[in-house]
Amino acid sequence: MIEFRNVTFTYPDADAPTLDRLDLVIPEGELCLVVGRTGAGKSTLLRAVNGLVPRFTGGRLAGDVLVQGRCTRDLPPRELADVVGLVGQDPAAGFVADTVEDELAYVMENLGVAPDAMRRRVEDVLDLLSLHAVRHRSLATLSGGQQQRVAIASVLTASPRVLVLDEPTSALDPASAEEVLAALTRLVHDLGITALVAEHRLERVLPYADRVLWLPGGGDPAELGEPARVMARTPVAPPVVALGRLVGWDPLPLSVRDARRQAAGLRDRLVGQAPPVSVRPAGATIATTSRLCAGYGRDVVLRDVELHVHRGEVVAVMGRNGAGKSTLLAQLVGLRAPLSGRVEVDGEAPHDLTPARAVRLVGLVPQDPSLLLLRDRVDTECSGADHDAGLPAGTTFALLGELVGEVDPAAHPRDLSEGQRLGLALAVVLAAAPPLVLLDEPTRGLDYGAKDRLVAVLARLAADGHAVVLATHDVEVVARVADRVVVLADGEVVADGPAREVVVHSPVFAPQVAKVLHPEPWLTVDEVEQALAGVA
Repeated sequence: MIEFRNVTFTYPDADAPTLDRLDLVIPEGELCLVVGRTGAGKSTLLRAVNGLVPRFTGGRLAGDVLVQGRCTRDLPPRELADVVGLVGQDPAAGFVADTVEDELAYVMENLGVAPDAMRRRVEDVLDLLSLHAVRHRSLATLSGGQQQRVAIASVLTASPRVLVLDEPTSALDPASAEEVLAALTRLVHDLGITALVAEHRLERVLPYADRVLWLPGGGDPAELGEPARVMARTPVAPPVVALGRLVGWDPLPLSVRDARRQAAGLRDRLVGQAPPVSVRPAGATIATTSRLCAGYGRDVVLRDVELHVHRGEVVAVMGRNGAGKSTLLAQLVGLRAPLSGRVEVDGEAPHDLTPARAVRLVGLVPQDPSLLLLRDRVDTECSGADHDAGLPAGTTFALLGELVGEVDPAAHPRDLSEGQRLGLALAVVLAAAPPLVLLDEPTRGLDYGAKDRLVAVLARLAADGHAVVLATHDVEVVARVADRVVVLADGEVVADGPAREVVVHSPVFAPQVAKVLHPEPWLTVDEVEQALAGVA
């Protein structure tokens, strides 16, 4: 179905190819998961399948990419739309209509689908992705997760034989991600559709994969094969795989269910031990909300929210898509005034602050990190951030390297991978180290190594007395860094307590290790490793 024949691709002005002598065949009716570090070329590979690379990126492509026998070199993307459906990392960037229903119909109108068939297909995908409730909504009013599902639905209406999905669950809460992946699996198993999926949250997608394609980057050869065989050797692995490697399970588990079947002996070894818990002492209150109501126009998103954030703590805000997480961060940074109630940061109302005062008091990395990136080179973006924050030259660029590894200083920020672009936005805000740091989905596009490094940076900030509030669906990162978890549902706080207590008792927000070792309160592979070292 998809074939790469000795494919090498090099971006304009790049010193080394992003894809190097790639030879592989992905059969029809399989879900292939593409795995690799941030910046390894996963998005480039996906865009080569429908011809966006090199037609819209520039650069040099050698070799051939064939989809259902069609060579992408010979056909523009519009002539492949009935064969390949592509959903990128930023779904909103691809929208062309105003409402959900119009967006779903757009591709079919361009393909000349008959009106009665269009109506039937729209209803089918609304059912498939549970979008009936928002069918008449403006796309601009949807949450990030809802936009992601609409983007997937819009390509499904064209009935393609190949689906190419770049980070399809990155903006989704755990329940919505399961829903999307279940729908994708039905398409693969029942209709024979071939799905090529790049995803950093491997814990979500790996159990559904028929094959795994490992892209190491750096000119090393790619590997395509059975998931367990490939994941046994990759340096990038979800917690359940890392746990299996640690204790030597064979076969290597790919899902929580697989791991629980082998975990009885591990539970016995951990009996009588408690996880090594380090509690950061909370300092003075830096931010509060009191009976906060907030929204957009007539739509009330937050209702009577009471929140206290202290210096020296990391607070994770969790909840379903549309629960109000991003709205809460917008209130704390002062982007909007509350409809009623009170918001204070360091004793001041953030929406009344001057811009100069606001940026020194609160730093926000939004869901779309490009909103913070204003210059045309990485190095000038970093040097500008150093100047604005009064930092020594090179501080921001050094933090960027710490987070995501080597990045070309002359590259345009919008030419970076999603993870590298997020890393740049994080570096701009975190290097300045304001008293209150707000992060909206700060791990989207980051591999496990980059997440580990981000966790270390956030822990340093908290230890130095800064407060961090992150709105996220990444339960694994929450398990590693959060002191408290606040859960929102329908705009109201339904839980607020120590992270371990909140996530361990949640069937939705519990990390993989907690599910495997339930009912014992272990959260991470590192905790288990330390405990086993003590036993030895």
